[in-house]
Amino acid sequence: MSGFLAGLCVAVLPVLALGVWLGRRSARAKSLAGLGTPVEHATFETLHTASLAAPPLRAGLTEETARKSARKLRSLLGTDALCLTDRRQVLVWDGDGSHHRTEIMERLAGALETGRGEAFRLTCDRLDCSVRWAVVAPLTVDDRVHGALVACAPRESAVLVRAAGEVARWVSVQLELADLDQSRTRLIEAEIKALRAQISPHFIFNSLAVIASFVRTDPERARELLLEFADFTRYSFRRHGDFTTLAEELHAIDHYLALVRARFGDRLSVTLQIAPEVLPVTLPFLCLQPLVENAVKHGLEGKAPSSGKCHIQITAQDTGAEALVVIEDDGAGMDPGLLRRILAREASPSGGIGLSNVDDRLRQVYGDGHGLVIETAVGAGMKITVRLPKYQPGVHSAGRLTRE
Repeated sequence: MSGFLAGLCVAVLPVLALGVWLGRRSARAKSLAGLGTPVEHATFETLHTASLAAPPLRAGLTEETARKSARKLRSLLGTDALCLTDRRQVLVWDGDGSHHRTEIMERLAGALETGRGEAFRLTCDRLDCSVRWAVVAPLTVDDRVHGALVACAPRESAVLVRAAGEVARWVSVQLELADLDQSRTRLIEAEIKALRAQISPHFIFNSLAVIASFVRTDPERARELLLEFADFTRYSFRRHGDFTTLAEELHAIDHYLALVRARFGDRLSVTLQIAPEVLPVTLPFLCLQPLVENAVKHGLEGKAPSSGKCHIQITAQDTGAEALVVIEDDGAGMDPGLLRRILAREASPSGGIGLSNVDDRLRQVYGDGHGLVIETAVGAGMKITVRLPKYQPGVHSAGRLTRE
């Protein structure tokens, strides 16, 4: 990643230099009054224009994103026309000379194949056409050419050749960031699918068996549990959003625990201490529920009724910039060595996939400093701590899930 950031800096600095050149070329003293030197003003305008062009490109190279960014990119270069292409077609043409589209695409074959830019004279018999020269700069991500930026001007300019190349490099950086975002999204979706697949058929069977046991003896209780089961499965298998709120995740946990308590009765007790101010905090979807399920597995399942009770405590506190969530049980605990192998995906006993999955997703979203902190030993229960930043770029909930 450090190499990527270095590349980003290399790509941005030439754009600043381009802004200085544009400022020297077109500075007007009256419009600059009170805004510093012409060079400072040009630098500010370049950064501002680049910041407006970046968001569409962060969604990838499509007709829509090209259309939204082309005008800003042409402003950066100060050219009469600019077009963006993929490997098959012109996605957008901004400015004069759009009748040159076919000629541009015919001349792009070499540049798209080799990844090297070129400049050439345009063929045109129209007296009213202001563009006579084109500069092609390939858009390359991971040594793969996605398309090209083509700047058109009335005459040859060595400065424009260099400037178009630097702007194309900057656009390529935005497309690389778009690829990283899409890869991250696909990875998170795959992790969520893995968690959904882990929702134990054994748990579903036991829940339905418990509900069936109440149908004759306590129909109202059976109806309530059936609604709990429906709400829990609806939330777990919802199709929208990589993130949710702490309030919604706790609500799903409440449905899950209602089904577990119906099965184990007074052998399970749960204490919740939740600070109201942290309920709106956003977190990765299905992030806490697997940890509570892990506490149930190690605290109750597999034990004989005569082996005693299990207590699970869930707390969520406001610590300023973060919400601190702790899930603690007094169950069987785990060997620390085995736990390390589970988190490293070197071992996957019952419940292990959920722990490593949640740990990985927290690190992907918030950084390595926000992985699970787990304290445990054989026979000493388990304490899992999760630190959730209240404000994180790109982390937002898709909205409250309502019952259909």
